[in-house]
Amino acid sequence: MTDKVTRTEAEWRALLSPEQYAVTRQKATERPFSGEYERTWSPGTYHCVACGQQLFESDAKFDAGCGWPSFSVAANPDAIAEEEDRSHFMRRVEVLCSACDSHLGHVFDDGPAPTGLRYCINSLSLKFRPK
Repeated sequence: MTDKVTRTEAEWRALLSPEQYAVTRQKATERPFSGEYERTWSPGTYHCVACGQQLFESDAKFDAGCGWPSFSVAANPDAIAEEEDRSHFMRRVEVLCSACDSHLGHVFDDGPAPTGLRYCINSLSLKFRPK
């Protein structure tokens, strides 16, 4: 089980840029093809920008052509939490950091084998650590 990270809204605002805060705490979405990591293919790991928990590895990243970094599997299944999202007149599965409840993006079932999953993640919710 992941240890929970809790902060006040003032602490989150002080820690994150306004854009990161909008995505991670207010569930905003960055514009497609605008994110820092959408075209990053270097070996490394992707961590939650808000708490540092490792979320994804570069080996699981693939080009889905959707405009956001896409991964086929989480680095650790316990690092990701999922919730139903019925916003914008759609029914989707929201992906959250299990440690700090930061909004990361959404997961879809149109990804590559063997998982068939596409974790569509906002670059603003991630911090890349090269190997």
